[in-house]
Amino acid sequence: MHMFKRIILCTLTGAALTAVAAAAAVFFSTARVNTAKYPVFGVDVSNYQGDIDWKQLESQNVSFAFIKATEGSGHTDESVRRNLERAASTGIKVSAYHFFSFDSAGETQADNFIAAVDKSEIDMPPVIDIEYYADKRRNKPSREETESILRPLLDRLGEYYGTKPIIYTTMPVYYRYIRGSFSDYPLWIRCVNCEPDILEWKFWQYSDKGKLAGYVGEEEHIDLNVYNGSLEDFNREFAVSAENKDISEGKAE
Repeated sequence: MHMFKRIILCTLTGAALTAVAAAAAVFFSTARVNTAKYPVFGVDVSNYQGDIDWKQLESQNVSFAFIKATEGSGHTDESVRRNLERAASTGIKVSAYHFFSFDSAGETQADNFIAAVDKSEIDMPPVIDIEYYADKRRNKPSREETESILRPLLDRLGEYYGTKPIIYTTMPVYYRYIRGSFSDYPLWIRCVNCEPDILEWKFWQYSDKGKLAGYVGEEEHIDLNVYNGSLEDFNREFAVSAENKDISEGKAE
């Protein structure tokens, strides 16, 4: 009987260690992308990438880009104007993103973004980037107070740009704040360890350690993303109207 108990204990311990090892392997692994399944490739950038040669990015099969525009109620990324204007001279479809603040009103955050990005300057919906920062991972805001800020921000941007904003987030933030209340918004999910196939996502940020030619800045890496669909799906979903195209080309000249 003693030997039988030892066998059971060893078996259970072995199974537990195997499970832990498997979880650790996923956590510390790098996501692999099936490019045949997800052929539409893009980047997201901010002032950290410095001076960007958008033509050179386009030559590396970059089809879309998310450009940081604003943060909270008062900060504007110092490269947003340059990036939007230079990207407009390429075939790259662009949007702009706002870094969400848990500490200021949604209405004033929306005003900050709208002042920085004209609706004619983006080909895709605007983006709200909501993730933990500073001490928020340790001192998590409640779901209720977060929703009271995020809801008016999304509503205001949706009204101004005429489309539902995209929500960018991480897995922990998605499950705490987004799932349920905001599941009807297009999702751009960060998951750098594995494909997030348990979620319905529009864009997937699969790496924050990418390297491409065409930028010189404080940050040597660039974030890499894919779209969930074919190139035909992408072009159909984010077709640029003739009116917006004329405006964008006029600004780029």
